[in-house]
Amino acid sequence: MSAEQQERAVRCLVAKVGLDGHDRGAHVIARAFRDAGFEVVYSGLHRAPEDIVQAAVQEDVDVLGISILSGAHNTLVPKVIEGLKEYDAFDDTLVLVGGIVPDEDETELKELGVAEVFGPGTPMEETIEFIRNNVPERA
Repeated sequence: MSAEQQERAVRCLVAKVGLDGHDRGAHVIARAFRDAGFEVVYSGLHRAPEDIVQAAVQEDVDVLGISILSGAHNTLVPKVIEGLKEYDAFDDTLVLVGGIVPDEDETELKELGVAEVFGPGTPMEETIEFIRNNVPERA
């Protein structure tokens, strides 16, 4: 972690994309991130991929955590990644996915650029440590 990042808290957007209406896990992870010293922005429910991209760019986040339980991850996550690339924000943003993702889909998401997929029951400290160890350096 650079000196600037040590001075500036890691900024995270916890995002609910698509029609998924279950947000308890997103609230739990957002609180854990806040308690770990991260700045957290929560997108709210039912956001389009374009909305998530706009929020990530406007908030200048270091981490985008996409919470998805609807099974639409193979459709929605690539749209978010494409949007980040259009704004030249992808290389500066650690993209994570949390939720129910089958193993074969996890591999596909990682090939698209998702840094890690965290399933149900993942210890909070594991996710927090992953972020601390992998957050992109800011120029």
